[in-house]
Amino acid sequence: MNKGVWIGKIIIMAIVVVAIVFGVVMGTMYLWNMLIPELFNGPVLNFWQTLGLLALSKIFLWTFGCRHRSHRHGGGHVKQHWKERWANMDEAERERFKQKMKDKWCRKVVPGEAETK
Repeated sequence: MNKGVWIGKIIIMAIVVVAIVFGVVMGTMYLWNMLIPELFNGPVLNFWQTLGLLALSKIFLWTFGCRHRSHRHGGGHVKQHWKERWANMDEAERERFKQKMKDKWCRKVVPGEAETK
């Protein structure tokens, strides 16, 4: 391809990315300013504050595109490890393991106390 075509495509992609970011920020700002001040007496945000809020949420809550292997490959090596370990246990070991997990993770009912759900 011609060098000019590549430059044109890069410019168009940059414009599209800027438009998408602008739209997301404006949409977030609009929703925030419609809901938060009314419901919680919170502040009204401007464009740059909203962009900063989205950047902080990206830093604290999102994964930056990194995916854990267990999500992509059905559990990865950890899942395989436990499958092999379970297959190599005899019945007594399996029962001890199950009981240990129940003791660790299941709610224990104190005698005389009613169980609530």
